[in-house]
Amino acid sequence: MPKIIDHDQYRKELLSRCFDLFAEKGYSAITMRQIAEGLTVSTGTLYHYFPSKQALFEQLAEEISERDVLMAAAELEGTQTLQERLEVLGRFLEKNEDYFIKWTYIWIDFCHHQDRQEFQKSSLFKLSIERYQQAISDLLDIQDPVLVAFVMTLIDGLILQRLCANEMVSMPEQCALLGKMLTAYLEKELSNKTSNG
Repeated sequence: MPKIIDHDQYRKELLSRCFDLFAEKGYSAITMRQIAEGLTVSTGTLYHYFPSKQALFEQLAEEISERDVLMAAAELEGTQTLQERLEVLGRFLEKNEDYFIKWTYIWIDFCHHQDRQEFQKSSLFKLSIERYQQAISDLLDIQDPVLVAFVMTLIDGLILQRLCANEMVSMPEQCALLGKMLTAYLEKELSNKTSNG
């Protein structure tokens, strides 16, 4: 009886194993042959699932952004206030710091080897940004897109600071501070609307 392969599941398994290969070598330095060797599959098998290194990376980015959102949602489940959510988010970022630093490094390396204007127009870039922004909006219950972008910028900045080994930056402390600032800001906005309404 022939072996039945769930091709979608197998593709996902290959993608999950690619993360460490990209983190170790960098997007630009690793070849499809090296990826195939690292995965212990033939290059033919790899090309069957991914027509190019860029296609592989794009599918990896999609899988990772989905997984990141699910992991964060599970971590924040049961939190009540914005302050509490941001404190939990800070601990989540710290707990997964190595992973987020590796992923940021891979993204930077990928972006460095792309035409900037073409990359900014790409659906990969837009979809990832939109997915993370929507997650921030949903998980933190923030509706203002400017505030969502602000939170995302802070998170990205924290990860970059940790990538640069800035020991002065504590993700939990910075997220707790952000929670206090946003809570005060939103309370003031609500008070202004109430008094002007």
